[in-house]
Amino acid sequence: MSQTDNKYRMIGIGEVLWDMLPSGRRLGGAPANFAFHAQALGGVGTTVSAVGPDVLGQEIIQQLKGMNLNTGYITIDPDHPTGTVSVKLDQKGLPDYTINENVAWDFISAYDGLFDLAAQAQVVCFGSLAQRSLVSRDTIGLFLQHTNTSCLKIFDINIRQSYYTVDMFQQMLALSDVLKLNKEELIKLTELLNLSGSEPDVLTQMLESYDLRLIALTRGDQGSLLLTENERSEHPGFSVETVDTVGAGDAFSATLALALLRGKTLDQINEYANRIAGYVCTQTGATPNIPDHLKYF
Repeated sequence: MSQTDNKYRMIGIGEVLWDMLPSGRRLGGAPANFAFHAQALGGVGTTVSAVGPDVLGQEIIQQLKGMNLNTGYITIDPDHPTGTVSVKLDQKGLPDYTINENVAWDFISAYDGLFDLAAQAQVVCFGSLAQRSLVSRDTIGLFLQHTNTSCLKIFDINIRQSYYTVDMFQQMLALSDVLKLNKEELIKLTELLNLSGSEPDVLTQMLESYDLRLIALTRGDQGSLLLTENERSEHPGFSVETVDTVGAGDAFSATLALALLRGKTLDQINEYANRIAGYVCTQTGATPNIPDHLKYF
């Protein structure tokens, strides 16, 4: 497996935007969050997305550069504004999102240089939200098809409002190696795919039906379950003082990806991913600085 400077090239493709939090404006979008955490933990993070020809778009690019992230694959869409999301937090720090439509990341375009990037990737993480638009959905699908056979493809489902279809879920699951979802998303996906049985039974059905390498089920403050064909790992999570949970799932995904590439056991992966995600919950926003003592296995 080729690497860049002995580090894994890890791509987040999809939405990049501003989360309008009660505490102020913060960079957001699950793929961008994934790339940030991948870079913070030792990979080479790159975001593939689009911003508008406006001040908010320029500020996103500048902030990503300030995080030492590659911004060469964020295009400027001349016809649509940079994406924004209004975020309200409940008493437990859980977010409620209002997502603006017809924004730049709904129109991520495909081009030859993008497929060159796909061929070099060791990990690609993508979700369902950016695929509410046929333009971005087609680009994401083409990107995945241009990856090499050893690339780890992670479908981090991000069910928001009504921005999903059964067909899209099935198509993306068929292209994926890893499925990552939370308890609420599992309930919705179980209904959409007409599955039944206990939680482990449903996960096993999905694992087998779509020939997945691994499924990661996050359970908020109750930890997570990792499931493969032959193994199962449960972790109770860590008790932390939650400020907000924005970005915790993306940090979990980045940690999971790196640990898989480095050949860690399921229990080791579960421990470390919960530790990183738990830390993010103690901070404001999706991309806090990760302390040095948490950056290394």
